[in-house]
Amino acid sequence: MRSYRVVLLTMLVATVSVGGTGAAQKARALTDQDRAQIQALMASYARTLGTCAAEEWADLFAAPGGSFASSPRGDVKGRDKLIALVQSERQCTSNGPRTPRDVPTVVIEPTADGASGRAPVGTNAHYDDVYVKTPKGWRFKSRNAITAQEEAAGLTAQGFAEIRRLAGDDTGQFDDVYSNGPDGRHFRSAGIVIAPAPGGATGKAYLKNDGGHYDDVYVRTSHGWRFQSRTYVPPDAPTAAGTAAR
Repeated sequence: MRSYRVVLLTMLVATVSVGGTGAAQKARALTDQDRAQIQALMASYARTLGTCAAEEWADLFAAPGGSFASSPRGDVKGRDKLIALVQSERQCTSNGPRTPRDVPTVVIEPTADGASGRAPVGTNAHYDDVYVKTPKGWRFKSRNAITAQEEAAGLTAQGFAEIRRLAGDDTGQFDDVYSNGPDGRHFRSAGIVIAPAPGGATGKAYLKNDGGHYDDVYVRTSHGWRFQSRTYVPPDAPTAAGTAAR
C-alpha cells in the first residue's frame, strides 16, 4: 500500500509540474501603461536615430544582448557596436539636417517573457520587434528591419536568423566591416550580410585574421535554409571600387 501511495504522489507532483510549466509559457497580459511605454520607446528610437544621439539610442536596447539587424548591417549586438552604427548613419556623417524620424504606430502582442511588435517603416518595409521589461523600463531585445522584397523572398526575422546560424555567425570567426571615407573610418556591418536573390539569398562574410571572405548562396528547402554554395575569396582577389575595408 505504501509503495502505491509513493507512486501516486510522484505522478501527482509530475502532473502539477507539467501544468505549471505550460501555464508559465502563456503570454502575459500587458497593461495600458505597458503599451504606452512601448509606443514611447518608438518615439525615443525615432528621435535619437534622427538626431544622431548615438549613446542614447544604444541605451534603448536591453543590456546585455540587445540587437539591431538588417540585411545591409548584419546582426549588430553590444552597446559599442550599436553606437558605432548610429554614428555611421548618413545624416550623422554629413552636414545635413538632423531631425527626428517619423514615429510609427506599433502593433503590440504579449508574449511569455515580454512582448513583440510590428511597426511600418515607410511604405515598403517594417520592423519586427521583441521587447523586454527591464529595471529601466521597456527595451528592445531585438529589432529586425525587413523590406517587402525580403519578406516576399521568405527572409523574415526568423529566416534571417536561420541563415545566420547556418552560416556560422555565432562562431566568432567573422569580422566587422568598416568603410574608409573622406571624413574617416565608419562602421558598416557586423557578421554576415545577407541579401535576397532570385530563388533564395546571398551572403558575404569577412574572416577574422585572414583578410579573405566567403561569398555564399542560400536556398530555402523543405528542411529550411541550406547552402547552395560557399566560395572562399582570398584577400588578394580583385575587389570592386569603393568596397569596405575591414
